[in-house]
Amino acid sequence: MSAKILVVKIGTSVLTNEKGILDVNIVKHIAEQVSLIAKKGSGVVIVSSGAIVVGMQLLGFSRRPEYLPEMQACAAVGQAQLIKIYDDQFKKFGITTAQVLLTQDDINNRTRYLNARNTFLSLLKKGIIPIVNENDTVSTEEIKFGDNDRLSSLVAALIEADKLIIMSNIDGLYRFDKKEKTKKEIVHKVEKITDEIESLVEDERSKYGVGGMRTKLEAARISTNAGIECVLINGKKERSLADFLSGKKIGTVFVARQPKIGAKKRWIAYSSRTPGAIKVDAGAKEALIKKNRSLLPSGVIGCTGRFNAGDTVGIVDENNREFARGITHYSSSEVNKIKGRKTEDVEEILGYKYYDELVHRDNLVIL
Repeated sequence: MSAKILVVKIGTSVLTNEKGILDVNIVKHIAEQVSLIAKKGSGVVIVSSGAIVVGMQLLGFSRRPEYLPEMQACAAVGQAQLIKIYDDQFKKFGITTAQVLLTQDDINNRTRYLNARNTFLSLLKKGIIPIVNENDTVSTEEIKFGDNDRLSSLVAALIEADKLIIMSNIDGLYRFDKKEKTKKEIVHKVEKITDEIESLVEDERSKYGVGGMRTKLEAARISTNAGIECVLINGKKERSLADFLSGKKIGTVFVARQPKIGAKKRWIAYSSRTPGAIKVDAGAKEALIKKNRSLLPSGVIGCTGRFNAGDTVGIVDENNREFARGITHYSSSEVNKIKGRKTEDVEEILGYKYYDELVHRDNLVIL
């Protein structure tokens, strides 16, 4: 089962033993498997958790700190040690590693996003394994609410990976008997993330990590919608990565949506954050979804938040359900002035007209 570019996300639960201490032998086994894959010609990016738990050990914390500066101190100390452990283990197999630390701003900003993409592709071309983590020492919002499951899906979209493989401490997504409170069987293939699939989630997390099954399902949703297959396997099992790539039926495969959307639209849909939303009527919604039209002022009934021309905004229906995203040509204050009006009225109302469309179809993605 070959792939040109793989993103492998490794959770804290995989890297640590039952006492919550990072196990170097596990890193060695992962490095060995990834090195074999890389030497066969595939590019591999690792998104690794574990910096904070390593820092906790070095700084004497028995549990994940609640005080933000202490958390950031653990991240700063732990990240240096974590990357050294990875680098030492990969060197045993003749592989060079690189450290890449990202924040949400690096993904939101189009220029930085493209710069990051070019860096990744340059490293992969040279056979180097990038080791990626959230830049927790400066990213205060992400350290509270973020998780590396989501980060891994955004990195996969960023570099147009063929597969995202999430390594956790479970065998896959289980069907769960809520009455008996027991796991019944693994769902080996998910064609689409439906309400039924959502209902299977038991939202558990370890005391050392921040993610759970729900964050993994969200990562799968982002990657598959971007046209990238997502796989959940048990990284605690010694050769699980090699076994899956050799074709063994393990874990849960989330099937990628086809056809793939283009790189720019993928960024609009999944990599940028929206400062606001434009609400449209039923006719405009139908025109956008079924007729591939641009969004015109006449179909708009309101907007929320504050945004400027050039920002990515959500597009919601009359029930406030987001069904699309796009880059707006007008600010929120301008949208409020021209909503519901015909295109030919815009210049008279505003005193100028940049574009006929609020959001052009080339800059719009149906979610």
